[in-house]
Amino acid sequence: MGPHTQLLILLLLSWLGPLQGQQHHLVEYMERRLAALEERLAQCQDQSSRHAAELRDFKNKMLPLLEVAEKEREALRTEADTISGRVDRLEREVDYLETQNPALPCVEVDEKVTGGPGTKGKGRRNEKYDMITDCGYTISQVRSMKILKRFGGPAGLWTKDPLGPAEKIYVLDGTQNDTAFVFPRLRDFTLAMAARKASRVRVPFPWVGTGQLVYGGFLYYARRPPGGPGGGGELQNTLQLIKFHLANRTVVDSSVFPAEGLIPPYGLTADTYIDLAADEEGLWAVYATREDDRHLCLAKLDPQTLDTEQQWDTPCPRENAEAAFVICGTLYVVYNTRPASRARIQCSFDASGTLTPERAALPYFPRRYGAHASLRYNPRERQLYAWDDGYQIVYKLEMRKKEEEV
Repeated sequence: MGPHTQLLILLLLSWLGPLQGQQHHLVEYMERRLAALEERLAQCQDQSSRHAAELRDFKNKMLPLLEVAEKEREALRTEADTISGRVDRLEREVDYLETQNPALPCVEVDEKVTGGPGTKGKGRRNEKYDMITDCGYTISQVRSMKILKRFGGPAGLWTKDPLGPAEKIYVLDGTQNDTAFVFPRLRDFTLAMAARKASRVRVPFPWVGTGQLVYGGFLYYARRPPGGPGGGGELQNTLQLIKFHLANRTVVDSSVFPAEGLIPPYGLTADTYIDLAADEEGLWAVYATREDDRHLCLAKLDPQTLDTEQQWDTPCPRENAEAAFVICGTLYVVYNTRPASRARIQCSFDASGTLTPERAALPYFPRRYGAHASLRYNPRERQLYAWDDGYQIVYKLEMRKKEEEV
């Protein structure tokens, strides 16, 4: 071994001494860190075990409470069902009492209309109507037609509230239903998936026919009481008028319509027994009875109390009539054929006597689908809202003064 090799070995030995010392310190440091981590892991495990035990205790405490809450919910549901059954029973008992006392509403109507009981009630029949507004217009022609869409079945009603929001649309599909669709705007109604945009209002009793009316925030409609038309019993030819608050969704008032032997007023619309209408003067009802089964009758109603203020026997025939509406106190009856053809106003009756038959126009409707199941006049827009075999149509009307010649 040469002197250079010995020198190299001495240098390597001098370097290895400090390296071994550093490794020893590094190992001690790592051991201390691992011991600290193990201690922290042990603490976490203890905390996790403690939390799990607390959760088990909480679950054991909550389970009995949840069982008690479920039992109380079932008890409340049973109690609500019982109350609902009692309310239904009370309503049936009230209906029964009405059937057992049919004369009382007639006496009350007579006293309110004439100021006293007895035969004076006939004094308010076929008298000239005193206009409460200065409305003196009549139809000159049905100017145009716009088909909005097709919604629902062949019979129904769509309308606006002449005293409510100008944009809101009300749709009542079918002749025996209890759910109305309310659309915030006409544009929402015309959409392809219109029903999704509508809110639904359910009435407590199904309506009969297509004679419903939305007026002043209320839905007025005819209800078939137990034993009403088509049901047999003592009230087989009577109907009950319902005044339903659309915002509160409650029945505000009801009244048995003071006419005996009701029959459908329109020969081509057999499901409607009372057709309610609104114009500049207020609330009206078109109906017919077996006493004169060939002609229509007209009644002026009080929208607040549903009392019948006046009644008229009109010269307008029932045969081939399909719908009617009222403008400025004048009844206009629309006639058609079966199968359906072009509809036409062929009879008018002015309750005030201002418009004579000679000066009344008898316009045709524009060509359209099927037959009118309902017609609703909007005095604010001077338009007719029609339900025509499932199609919703708007007719624009051209007016003139009643005193003008045709």
